[in-house]
Amino acid sequence: MNHFIHPQARIGNQVTVEHFSAIYEDVEIGDNTWIGPNVTIFPGTKIGKDCKIFPGAVIGAIPQDLKFDGEYSTVEIGDKVSIRECSTINRGTSASGTTRIGNNSLLMAYVHVAHDCVIGEHCILANATNLAGHVTIEDYAYFGGMSGAHQFTRIGKHSFISGGSMIGKDVPPFCLVMRNPAQFAGINSVGLKRHPFSKEEIHLIQDIYRFVFGNNGLNTTQALKKIEEEIPDSSLKSYIVDFIKSSERGIIKGLD
Repeated sequence: MNHFIHPQARIGNQVTVEHFSAIYEDVEIGDNTWIGPNVTIFPGTKIGKDCKIFPGAVIGAIPQDLKFDGEYSTVEIGDKVSIRECSTINRGTSASGTTRIGNNSLLMAYVHVAHDCVIGEHCILANATNLAGHVTIEDYAYFGGMSGAHQFTRIGKHSFISGGSMIGKDVPPFCLVMRNPAQFAGINSVGLKRHPFSKEEIHLIQDIYRFVFGNNGLNTTQALKKIEEEIPDSSLKSYIVDFIKSSERGIIKGLD
């Protein structure tokens, strides 16, 4: 085999490493993972079981951050993650120490995940999605192709980012988002039905976001007050309200 595996790399059982790939020291790869040809995996990378890494991917390279000063940091990739051709995933910085990708996620070709990003489980980032540093994406969030996210933005669970959208503010959970800059275009009703959320839960989410994004003259603080007063208590309500209240960058706006 014409590949390089450092003797200090920890390689699990039934791992395949194809031609011309390089695996450096301080790398851990779980059982039954496939490393395709021309893949580079740098120190500080941990890859779980049953993953597939396609040709040209570069994982664990140092951050593209001028503040990075050579500190030790890592990339942690869960189980059953698929990383397609020419994607790049950078190590963390001293800010958090780690870049993470959760189980069962799919990164399509040419995706870039910058330092200190956290991607949840069952997420999909379509071709040429680009994430700046410190982006947090919660479970079951989907990005369309050629979309991007500004540093420190948060994307809530079960949200859908339309192709070509640019995220500059936080995206609350269950939202459908489009345009540049990204704007609220409704709830992700198709995704919610598939997972499945009940009709009652979907209607509750719609009712909440009518206060937040409806043409009612309410600012975010006023909308949250109305939600607290008029929407029955539930875990869904608490999650959405807490997400919005904790947003440091502010949330996206409704469509013009």
